[in-house]
Amino acid sequence: MGTERSAVTVIGLGQMGSALAATLLERGHPTTVWNRSAQKARPLVERGARSAATPEEAVAASPLVIVCVLDHDALHATLDPAAGHLAGKVLVNLTSGSPEQAQEAEAWARAHSADYLDGAIMTTPPGVGSPEMMFLYSGSQTVFETHRPTLTALGDPLHLGAEPGLASLYDAALLGLMWSTMTGWLHGTALVGAEKTEATAFTPVAIRWLSAVTGFLATYAAQVDAGRYPGDDATVDVQIAAIDHLLHAAAARGIDNALPELLKATMERTRDLGHGSDSYASVIEVLKKGAGSA
Repeated sequence: MGTERSAVTVIGLGQMGSALAATLLERGHPTTVWNRSAQKARPLVERGARSAATPEEAVAASPLVIVCVLDHDALHATLDPAAGHLAGKVLVNLTSGSPEQAQEAEAWARAHSADYLDGAIMTTPPGVGSPEMMFLYSGSQTVFETHRPTLTALGDPLHLGAEPGLASLYDAALLGLMWSTMTGWLHGTALVGAEKTEATAFTPVAIRWLSAVTGFLATYAAQVDAGRYPGDDATVDVQIAAIDHLLHAAAARGIDNALPELLKATMERTRDLGHGSDSYASVIEVLKKGAGSA
């Protein structure tokens, strides 16, 4: 059964790379591994992986080469010596980086006659292999579809488009969303905690509220695309008044207000641009203009 699965090479065996290789092995893919520190390959070799002695040997071993290293400097330090073996291979780069680095890496791979997919892993190592976890890819649609069965072993593969930088761009945007959401939740948790409410009591209510917030996002997305922000539900002026209640409640309880103060300032800049009677989606007009250009 295992020999029917596509052979894969995994280069880079940190926590994430090791999780990728282990999952491929579990799903029956003949898996070759390489890491700068060879001892990290031992647990995988014990489970059936083949350890390559050099990056050149690792690249030559499989038609599909997955790279997950620290950064793009490490990527080039590893693959530049093996560039002569890349012709005809598919390079899937799961190394974190910027959209511009993804574009550079795609051009570099193409110059060495290799196909290229850039990727972003939207989970931590324990989530690798779960069909609920997203793996974002950008690059050739044809290459993606050809290797979709193998990529599906790692998680739910989503192809975002042919532009190689899209996966990295989505990754940055989604991490920003995560940090904003988690910090907002923590601010709220600190606020109710000042009245002896435990986080485990507040959080189910917060999660239910977030499901309502996703409905707002779906409504506002069409407004953003149209560039029109009808204030049918709640206007920016109303939101400014509402956030004052949060600021007062938090200040009275000694809670740090840097985040809501930033949000209020952004709302006020939106109002000053003439969007006071528009929906909250109009805040994007301030964000698109950048800091200091109200």
